[in-house]
Amino acid sequence: MTVPNPSTAEAMVMVDELVRNGVKRAVIAPGSRSAALALALAGHPGIELATEIDERSAGFLALGSGLAGDMAAVVTTSGTAAANLLPAIVEADAAGVPLLALTADRPPELRQAGANQVIDQIKLYGERVRFFAEVGPAEDLPTSNGYWRSVVCQGVAAARGMGRRPGPVHLNLGFREPTVPVADDGRSSAGPFESGVDGRPGGLPWSEVAPVPMPRVTVAERWQAARGLVLAGDCRAEGGAVAAAMAAALGWPLIAEPHSGARGQGAISTAHYLLGHDVFAESHRPEVIIQLGRVGLSRRVATLANSDIPRLVFDPWAWSDPSRSAVAVHSALPEIPTPRPSGRWLEGWAEAEAVARAALDAALDALGEPSEPRTARDVARIAGEHPLVVSSSMPVRDLDLVMEAGGPEILANRGASGIDGFVSTALGVSWGRGGPVLALAGDLSMLHDQAGLLVEPRPPVVFVVNNNDGGGLFHFLPQSALPGFEQLFATPHHRRFGKVAELHGLAFGRIESAEDLIPMVESALAEGTGWLVEVPGDRIRNVEVHEQIEKAVTAALS
Repeated sequence: MTVPNPSTAEAMVMVDELVRNGVKRAVIAPGSRSAALALALAGHPGIELATEIDERSAGFLALGSGLAGDMAAVVTTSGTAAANLLPAIVEADAAGVPLLALTADRPPELRQAGANQVIDQIKLYGERVRFFAEVGPAEDLPTSNGYWRSVVCQGVAAARGMGRRPGPVHLNLGFREPTVPVADDGRSSAGPFESGVDGRPGGLPWSEVAPVPMPRVTVAERWQAARGLVLAGDCRAEGGAVAAAMAAALGWPLIAEPHSGARGQGAISTAHYLLGHDVFAESHRPEVIIQLGRVGLSRRVATLANSDIPRLVFDPWAWSDPSRSAVAVHSALPEIPTPRPSGRWLEGWAEAEAVARAALDAALDALGEPSEPRTARDVARIAGEHPLVVSSSMPVRDLDLVMEAGGPEILANRGASGIDGFVSTALGVSWGRGGPVLALAGDLSMLHDQAGLLVEPRPPVVFVVNNNDGGGLFHFLPQSALPGFEQLFATPHHRRFGKVAELHGLAFGRIESAEDLIPMVESALAEGTGWLVEVPGDRIRNVEVHEQIEKAVTAALS
């Protein structure tokens, strides 16, 4: 094969090796210095390509695909374009989501010399990435093909978690012109690339990498014999399955956050309310807590976890003990013990769960007006086989408060817990799964990442947006009583989401009563296209609704 120039050869080889390593999706933010990569990606039959104007949104789109289990690459040109990937890199690092960032750069001779669109991109993302390589500029050498292919294999393996937690990887490519097959600028010239560009026979990767087995550790018998409690936080699918199996084997109650992967049938869905009832909390105080992953959505659950109760933390990828109070922290998952009969300890929790659940649902059903807690419960009820992507701040907390056990798969950016990039993350999950998904957002999360809706082609997502004209979470915090609260914290925006939907070509619906939500969302999911469903609300009334629900559940438990 004759390749017109070294930059084209480098891009073609690296894209081909990405595909050989199982990467089949890439997001491109347009630019000139990244032209060789863009053309190579578009020309490879094994790559599904998306384009996004905003690099920050492009990063979160790729992140969403990785969150859905299908790692993607994101490609930018040089300068501030590369800097705009930082938020997605931060989230991928904190959440352990594989992500490949390929940033085009100027070659060394143009750096620190006043050349246009040049910043220092060497280790731009610092220690947040699992692996960094300064790959370019391309040279026509007998060793070039093997080098390019090997560094791709190394980067993909690192992103998937070779020897450590999965996460982001950064490959910086300093392309020399011409970066397109034919140069017409009169300034650059390069002969054909004559060294080999072929990969391994049979479409195999240049270097195959064996997966590292997840470590396991046995829980001491003295802890197994106690009256215990299992907490499941941000521990992903494998950790969630272990948490559920652990609780079932020990005959212990399981408190699982929505995105843990453990909130199946039998989990305690009303833990926040049960722990707020003094009599129940005192009489059902565990003797030991086994925690998988990081927890913290409910302050009451976090307070219990951070008390003087002996707590064993199991997390293969992070030190999940912010209170520094755990008696043991294991960088492994626990072995499932031999099942033992459940006794009165678990029955007491299950009976209280039944009472609290009935009271909670009755209180939600009695709310004829649209409300954020009922919206969270109802959206989770009807998601079915569709993944539900939920934004940080109030929506994920509401889901934790009201979602029933046995709900849908929940995905969320809970690594750094920011609201930025939510729209693109949801679109990326849909892209990675190849079908419609449901997304629950606050109004600020939706507005913050409007640029994500500019992606082409746009995957099908039904966005359900609680619009209370600002930051509702802050009304639950002490600053709500301070002067200047509206301007400094609540930040009302006065935006109409019908106009947002019109601008971006989304179908739109606004509910007027709580009963309207389920049929509208079910119809939108059945269409399999882009939708925005607005749920109107009031921030002050939202606090009252939460207090009303709490009183109803407390009364039932009493």
